[in-house]
Amino acid sequence: MREPMWFKWTRAIGLAVLALFALIPVWVMVTSALKPLADVQERFTWWPSHLSAKPFVEMWKTIPLADYFVNSLVVSTVASIASVVVALLAAYSLSRYRFRGRQAFSVVVLSTQMFPGILFLLPLYVIFVNLGNTTGLQLYGSRTGLIVTYMTFTLPFAIWMLAGYLDSVPRELDEAAKVDGCGPLGAFMRVVIPAAMPGIVAVLIYAFMTAWGEVLFASVLTDDSTRTLAVGLQGYATQNNVYWNQIMAAALTVSVPIVVGFLVLQRYLVAGMTAGSVK
Repeated sequence: MREPMWFKWTRAIGLAVLALFALIPVWVMVTSALKPLADVQERFTWWPSHLSAKPFVEMWKTIPLADYFVNSLVVSTVASIASVVVALLAAYSLSRYRFRGRQAFSVVVLSTQMFPGILFLLPLYVIFVNLGNTTGLQLYGSRTGLIVTYMTFTLPFAIWMLAGYLDSVPRELDEAAKVDGCGPLGAFMRVVIPAAMPGIVAVLIYAFMTAWGEVLFASVLTDDSTRTLAVGLQGYATQNNVYWNQIMAAALTVSVPIVVGFLVLQRYLVAGMTAGSVK
């Protein structure tokens, strides 16, 4: 069926408006990052009158941006990988086995997504502090504590998504692997995981992006040495001044790994989200 002309024009205009809506903030960030601070603080202009790369150099000196970058990278990577590993085992059990309490477990896992994260902030803080006082295990103010915290809200979603994706993987693959001599674990490792790789990558991207941009828990459960990027960027605002050009430069710089990773893995993300929604 041929599309009418009015529909083509409406679609083109709508896409153009959405593109402008998405690109204008990026343009403002880029131009502000290339301006001297005095120009940024004056009346806004769409094009910088004086181009300067100094904000991209000075942003590393104003705050320990490199340390914050390493903290975010370590915490986000470990939390996302750990969430996927644990979620794979739980999702495989939900998808392949029938046991008492299976439905209740699925409902509990899904229901955790209904609660706002701020409800868990105070309990986690109390738990971490008490553990440190009684056992000497210092989770408060550490990367380990932040990794555990991020897993509390990435793990339930990962289980739910992967369970739906594993349901789409034919059970005949498991049976064929067992006929070839593999046990349940062997079939899971050699057959199911390679077949579910698009869904695994999609969940991994979601968990990483969630941990990378999280602010609430990182602002309370970290100290100066374990602060992440999302919180550390606030250091550009001092009592005397706000270094807007350096903030924009830092925001652009730290966004590069996420953008590049998303572009490289977006085909897995689309495939995983599509299959995971069919349950």
